[in-house]
Amino acid sequence: MSQAEQYLQQALDAFDFGGQVVGAVRYGSGHINDTFCVHTQPGEDPCRRFILQRISAAAFHHPDQVMANIVGVTSYLGKQIAAAGGDPERETMSVYATRDGKSFYTDAEGGAWRVYPFIEGTVCLQSAETPELFAASALAFGNFQRMLKDYPADTLYETIPRFHDTEDRLAKLKAAAAADPMGRVKEVGPELDFVTAREADCSVALQALREGKLPLRVTHNDTKLNNVLIDRASGKGICVIDLDTVMPGLSINDFGDSIRFGANHSAEDEQDLSKVNFDLSLYEVYTKAFLEGAGGALTAAELDYLPWGAKLMTLECGIRFLTDYLEGDHYFRTHRPGQNLDRCRTQFKLVADMEDCWEQMKAVVDKYRP
Repeated sequence: MSQAEQYLQQALDAFDFGGQVVGAVRYGSGHINDTFCVHTQPGEDPCRRFILQRISAAAFHHPDQVMANIVGVTSYLGKQIAAAGGDPERETMSVYATRDGKSFYTDAEGGAWRVYPFIEGTVCLQSAETPELFAASALAFGNFQRMLKDYPADTLYETIPRFHDTEDRLAKLKAAAAADPMGRVKEVGPELDFVTAREADCSVALQALREGKLPLRVTHNDTKLNNVLIDRASGKGICVIDLDTVMPGLSINDFGDSIRFGANHSAEDEQDLSKVNFDLSLYEVYTKAFLEGAGGALTAAELDYLPWGAKLMTLECGIRFLTDYLEGDHYFRTHRPGQNLDRCRTQFKLVADMEDCWEQMKAVVDKYRP
């Protein structure tokens, strides 16, 4: 038995699954954590499945803080869902405690392992093949904001410091361009000019937060479709998952990251920019469902800044791709030369498209404003 297999077995032994474990197989397509689906045979409890994960130490240096955030938020969500007559076992994740009552098990290497009950009858999709699926994710993330509107965001740990600090991302880009360790600055003049022309934009949301215009919220910070479980029978988004990046933040960023990811039809690394277009109709589909789910939880100022969320998350992502390209492609995984630069260019093309239909974007928000 390899050391990795030994650690897996020890982690399995640390939890009481209510029946004999008959299998633990790798599960899902995530690149961050090591994920296994655990199968049990009936014992005192019926046959069940569980998700066992080893939290990535490279991505999260303080797993105790990650788990404290998740336990706090999921416990709160469970109470909210039950009070509304819902099913907490299907509509939120729940942390399955170790045999000694802890939220995670630590192996001899310092690896943190946690368990969630498997939510049956659901599917996790990698792309929104229809507008209805995009709307289903929007409704789920809107509900997430609504249910957590009174949760004290300032009690959460910042598990990835300055994650959506666009000013800091800009500063890192400037530093990378000045150092030019790979000699690539000469290739990216138009991209650097694009950012320079929008330097003031990078402070818009953070300045609004500093001035008290935008409140600090509990935010998910990775609001892609594949982080919503879709009910197989109804096609509805019933549970928001992957809560590792739940921390204090801005609601407009969660909204904006979904738009960045979903309101276009091209690949993130598309080389033909004529195929990269911001889809205003998908933006409207998402906005309508998100605001329906949020149900009046957002302030008037947050609604006003929603288009800024879409633009800034897309601009920030492009800045991150460009920074990584200048530094030698160390952060984002690449499969061919220039891939991060192509990723940067698609994001900047989407930003330019948003600017071209800025008034329409604001009008869509006003159309569905509660």
